[in-house]
Amino acid sequence: MTESSRKVLVLGYGEMGHAMEVLLGNRHQLMIWEKYPRDDFVSVALEEAVPRADILLFCLPVVAHRSVLDEVIGILDSRSICLSIAKGLDEEGKTASQIFDEKLLPSQPRVLLYGPMISEEIRAGRLAFGQLGFDRPEDFGFVHELFAGTPLHIEPSDDVPGISWSVILKNVYAMLFGISDELQLGDNMRGFLATAVLRELDAIIRHMGGKPGTVNSLAGLGDLITTATSESSHHHELGRMLACGETENISGEGVHTLEMVIKQGLFATDGYPLFSLMHEIIEDPVDVRGRLMDFTEDYFSRALPAEDE
Repeated sequence: MTESSRKVLVLGYGEMGHAMEVLLGNRHQLMIWEKYPRDDFVSVALEEAVPRADILLFCLPVVAHRSVLDEVIGILDSRSICLSIAKGLDEEGKTASQIFDEKLLPSQPRVLLYGPMISEEIRAGRLAFGQLGFDRPEDFGFVHELFAGTPLHIEPSDDVPGISWSVILKNVYAMLFGISDELQLGDNMRGFLATAVLRELDAIIRHMGGKPGTVNSLAGLGDLITTATSESSHHHELGRMLACGETENISGEGVHTLEMVIKQGLFATDGYPLFSLMHEIIEDPVDVRGRLMDFTEDYFSRALPAEDE
């Protein structure tokens, strides 16, 4: 370890927890906590690790953030940074950022890290890219230094709502690309879907408090392309399954996001036809090809200029 090494507490030893271990294990003092340890893995105890940690990496689904924060708040050092990579909503329809704001004191440092960061590629030593949403410049400096010398490259973002909703919603739209690929609709269709999705995604992000243009960032377009086109992507595979009319084992962050948006009324879905289409397909994956073709026809019908009277 070097003089600049930090005490890092990794919360969750799933795929991203393993990826963080690969990135940081040789550079920093790593402590790893797992609620349900498997095999011979021995988890650290929160009551011992949390007070010592310079940074807590939440490598957990967002639905677990609230309960873990309840356990650590009383023993969390006021200077420790809470960093989440979670790309989903909890059962109240809240983002990781919103949960941090609810549970942590205003003075407690908190940041979000989002972008094309497939865990398998990180563990294989390949490049990864992220945007760090933060309130204090010194927190960006700390995290940037933490990952210095690793294959993970980080850039700053001052739009926490924008990058949060970008990575959350992109899982919904990524399934459309899996549908298109399974139906063999071709590269032209993929190109059309990309532009249609970006327009709709940008509109929702701005409605949810994000800034114009954030959709074109690493957390938006970058993560969308990664998730929507990777054959190893879970949401791409879900799209393929739906195209075949499968209804079992259709679960994931994108499916949960759809459910929470509808259940919690987070925004009116009528104005976002692609989002609504994905919800309809998941509810009843029948004649998926016909539905997608009808959407395309309607999309370009709406785009026609009005005739002169």
